[in-house]
Amino acid sequence: MSFFKNMFNSSDDKNLYENKIKWNELTDIGQLNEIITISNEKPVAIFKHSTRCSVSRMALKQFENEFNSSDKVTPYFLDLIEYRAISNAIADQFGVTHQSPQLIVIKDGKAIYNVSHSDIDAEELGKKV
Repeated sequence: MSFFKNMFNSSDDKNLYENKIKWNELTDIGQLNEIITISNEKPVAIFKHSTRCSVSRMALKQFENEFNSSDKVTPYFLDLIEYRAISNAIADQFGVTHQSPQLIVIKDGKAIYNVSHSDIDAEELGKKV
């Protein structure tokens, strides 16, 4: 039963996963300037998540379970259903085609790595930063 619960839980259960990664929630388009500034000191990972998509939910859970790069990267979380305009701004600002789910790494103000769907891998992220 826990397999099905994990697979089909609602977006309201997001708080269960915030303990593993200390997400910075991306809720304002102005935060993109903050991300650029931070990325000059430490890479920033943006996880774009669709709260309506089971594939995105599974990718998020797997990423959170495997993530161990908090010393190497600053993680940001974007609920792209609620903040689609920010997702579009990320695509424009960093020249990365929108996908969902998607992981984008920003370093020195530029996107240096981006993957989506089953290619999202916390271990691989650790190797890229």
